[in-house]
Amino acid sequence: MVAHETTDELREDLRRVEADLAVLRTQVAQLRRAIGERWDAPRDNEDLSSMLTTAEEQEAVIAVLEARCEALLRRLGEEV
Repeated sequence: MVAHETTDELREDLRRVEADLAVLRTQVAQLRRAIGERWDAPRDNEDLSSMLTTAEEQEAVIAVLEARCEALLRRLGEEV
């Protein structure tokens, strides 16, 4: 990140991060729902493990993006 970003550039960056967050949150919710719906179905443990790992990795990315949003809001002088 460049230290000399304008307010417009910061707001655009924030908009992109928030859009990415919305997509990831939807994907994780769908993945978690699919995992939950399989509770009584025949399971392939390897497939289920892979789905859980993917959900956890996406949740970690979400945490990083949320921190980025908070940092951008602080730079813009808005409350988090």
